Amino acid sequence: MINTKAAGDSRYALSGKDGALYNDDGVLLATVETFSANVNVTNGKYTPLGDPQEHEYFQSYSVSLTFTQLVIKDDEFIQELMDGLTSGNMPRWNFQGVLKGRNGSEQRMVYRECVPSGQVDLQNVTTGDIIKRSWNLFVNRPPQLQKLLTV
Repeated sequence: MINTKAAGDSRYALSGKDGALYNDDGVLLATVETFSANVNVTNGKYTPLGDPQEHEYFQSYSVSLTFTQLVIKDDEFIQELMDGLTSGNMPRWNFQGVLKGRNGSEQRMVYRECVPSGQVDLQNVTTGDIIKRSWNLFVNRPPQLQKLLTV
């Protein structure tokens, strides 16, 4: 056998039950069903004289946070969004994304100054389905990795 590490040992693989999203005060956002944080890196291209190959250099990046929320009651997020639509001053939120490891370790990232960006569901109703609200946020500060997940 060539690969003796067997994909990092599947006994430690994590699933959705091992992750959570918290607000800035560390309160679990219990109605959040899914969340995803992504970085989009933008590079510039150049081709130096005498080299037929294109090269890239870092220009910028952006971070987005999306989550799907089960609609149980109107909470602070929808209330603050509606206030922002009326006043023209959109809310800014801070979040903590957490993954819990099997050995008690955790990966914790903090996302600061998140503002609504793109489409946000106000009401999304389908017969026979649980009512959910999708949120798309732009993260205005670099994510901060506070803790590392270990095996």
